[in-house]
Amino acid sequence: MATPRKEPTFRESVDLMFNRAVALMDLPPGLEEKIRVCNATYTVRFGVRLRGQIHTFTGYRSVHSEHMEPVKGGIRYGMGVNQDEVEALAALMTYKCALVDAPFGGSKGGLRIDPREWDEYELEMITRRFAYELAKRDLIHPSQNVPAPDMGTGEREMAWIADQYRRMNTTDINARACVTGKPVNAGGIQGRTEATGRGVQYALQEFFRHPEDVKKAGLSGGLEGKRVIVQGLGNVGYHAAKFLAEEDGCIITAIIEHDGGLYDEKGLNVEEVRAWIAKHGGVDGYPSGKYVREGSKYLEEACDILIPAAMEGVINLGNAERIKASLIIEAANGPVTAGADEILRAKGTVIIPDMFANAGGVTVSYFEWVKNLSHIRFGRMGRRQEEMRHQLIVNELERLDRHLGDAWVISPDFKRKYLRGAGELELVRSGLDDTMCGSYQQIREVWHARQDVEDLRTAAYLVSIGKVAASYRALGL
Repeated sequence: MATPRKEPTFRESVDLMFNRAVALMDLPPGLEEKIRVCNATYTVRFGVRLRGQIHTFTGYRSVHSEHMEPVKGGIRYGMGVNQDEVEALAALMTYKCALVDAPFGGSKGGLRIDPREWDEYELEMITRRFAYELAKRDLIHPSQNVPAPDMGTGEREMAWIADQYRRMNTTDINARACVTGKPVNAGGIQGRTEATGRGVQYALQEFFRHPEDVKKAGLSGGLEGKRVIVQGLGNVGYHAAKFLAEEDGCIITAIIEHDGGLYDEKGLNVEEVRAWIAKHGGVDGYPSGKYVREGSKYLEEACDILIPAAMEGVINLGNAERIKASLIIEAANGPVTAGADEILRAKGTVIIPDMFANAGGVTVSYFEWVKNLSHIRFGRMGRRQEEMRHQLIVNELERLDRHLGDAWVISPDFKRKYLRGAGELELVRSGLDDTMCGSYQQIREVWHARQDVEDLRTAAYLVSIGKVAASYRALGL
């Protein structure tokens, strides 16, 4: 009787995929090891007096690579947070930043806490103390280590962290750059909340611009009409599903949440489902679609595109054989285990890997960091000048319109659209779109040019590891 295959842990999956890529590279063994290992992990245990007693919390901040500084990576809150998970996520951040040419090394943090168990004031006390413990060791610092939101955290927590750092460093003019993902009124940038989901949309748009790639996934045509299943309707899954449905004409046939899943072959209304979850805490009881308590079953429904947008390891050895999606785009970090990846590749499933697909967040975080360091909003210097130059062209067109009469008619909406100069949100979206397009071009070039590269994940690792190796060589290693 065959021995059942052992499911690799998240960290083992990252290492296995790294090893598969470096086996195709000509790196000195010492440099290969230097890139692979995590440089340092700090574990902190701190107490906070709450509800009449002292509660002790455990947190982590891991620095995977300092080939560039500062290092960058989110902070997540959850009861499943542990050192291995944080180190695996930090490694992915290294490769992700390199892939999209964000000038950061990889880092990640986590606090073992269920944020739903604490009220807002208590959570602020805990977050500020965690930030204090990290900042006093320069594990939060504008030029050394810059956190961002992750699972269980958001703008609110980032604002608390930024304020705590500022209180500890009252003369640091760049204090706001110590963390990204802040509210706009606290030094954040427009478009950051939607950034990872928007990046997933841009990644799919770029993929579908290449018929050769679409054919490899057993699909044809563009995004319009494609059946999409989304696992996790949090910040990332919600925005990805919303934009794909509203702007690209995709049909969201299934939504999977922690308390079950919904299915409707005619399509679910993403906004309505989101509103229901916000009010009731889950999808149970939603008046439309077919509900099942075991929502993961809908991962195995037939669809064109599957978007795992929540936890790592949701597609694994236990269900990989039953996955019917032609194309999987990893909106979450590590949703497909190394074992499942092998099975899916053998089946011909195309996977757009996490290090590329969910890089929208760190890309726009980079823009926010630059904005904080430059102390000026994007578009402030140039927007009106752009509008005035456009006005000259519109004036000339209107003169021709009057002169030529019916032979020349300006479209009614042309003037309004053309005269509007690009503000911060438009510039952020443009920069993100350009980044996702450029990164995909680098990946697909390797995918198509090398006979020994069969999948996009290996191609992405080759590109990113190559950039990290070049940085270390430039440092003299």
